[in-house]
Amino acid sequence: QVQLQESGPGLVKPSQTLSLTCTVSGGSITTSYYYWSWIRQPPGKGLEWIGYIAYSERTYYSPSLKSRTSISRDTSKNQFTLQLSSVTPEDTAVYFCARGGWGYLEVWGQGTLVTVSS
Repeated sequence: QVQLQESGPGLVKPSQTLSLTCTVSGGSITTSYYYWSWIRQPPGKGLEWIGYIAYSERTYYSPSLKSRTSISRDTSKNQFTLQLSSVTPEDTAVYFCARGGWGYLEVWGQGTLVTVSS
């Protein structure tokens, strides 16, 4: 059974780069045809999909965040990483990683709160 776990700093200063890692167990991030996504939920708001890295290493980002987002992977560690640059307090959210297929998400990590504050 695949499991995902987010990790990274809980506090980031404005204008810095937020970096989170998702460690996957019970399945390989290169297995066809899975997509590995990042999603966030600001306090009191709904879920926002950030982007994915596919089994093929192809990436796709939300147009609204594309200019600040990068998702990469380390197959030797079975991890994928989110980097979000030039953060502001509006980027404060619970960040989730998830596995899915084309158009759906099926397995989620528990989420990690990232606060952007000086």
